[in-house]
Amino acid sequence: MPRLSIIIPAYNEEATILAVLERIAEQKIAGVELEVIVIDDGSTDRTAALLATRADLYARCIRMPRNGGKGAAVKAGLAQASGDFVLFQDADLEYDPVDYARLVVPVLRHNAEVVIGSRLLAPPYARVHYFWHKVANRMLTLLFNVLHNTTFTDIYSCYLLYRRGLLDPAELTTTGWQQHAEILGLVVRRGRVYYEVPISYSGRTYAEGKKIRAGHFWPIVATVIWGRFRSLPRR
Repeated sequence: MPRLSIIIPAYNEEATILAVLERIAEQKIAGVELEVIVIDDGSTDRTAALLATRADLYARCIRMPRNGGKGAAVKAGLAQASGDFVLFQDADLEYDPVDYARLVVPVLRHNAEVVIGSRLLAPPYARVHYFWHKVANRMLTLLFNVLHNTTFTDIYSCYLLYRRGLLDPAELTTTGWQQHAEILGLVVRRGRVYYEVPISYSGRTYAEGKKIRAGHFWPIVATVIWGRFRSLPRR
């Protein structure tokens, strides 16, 4: 039975953190064991207190001493993961854990090493969201595909699943929003079998807590390019 480590960085997500964890607990996938790892990234609201009341909903809860950003939280979570595969889950309700069953199909049936949940492959539903976010994502996806000779449709989806052995978290050099591009670049260069599956999306507005901003675009572009031509770290 393969184990899937779910990495959940959380910063000031008191409104949704328990709902996300409860929804994950509802997922029963034949042939797959879930390991849930939550990283409280120095939250200043009730996130930590709420997590303490429901220790039954996760295998590990890592509490960062101060807010270090999503990338730092992700690295801390990856360092504790023991699964055969890793999957990232945001602590809000933009992405629905019910799609886990879709994401693992290519792994169980086709020995996939990397799977992306695409919001653009005819999902069952998708909330209408910001136009320029979609444009930026398409530009980043096109750039990544040109550099890696791939055909992904949505590289900046939160749902990135990969075989854990493809990446040592100690080799990650970024801690900002561009870290997702660094991780994807490394696992695609080392892996051989990639898939995408359609997922649903209920994007938040900025008023509802969305955190990514226009200023993150160019660092991501730089990381996509650098990730294609960097020397792969020794492992």
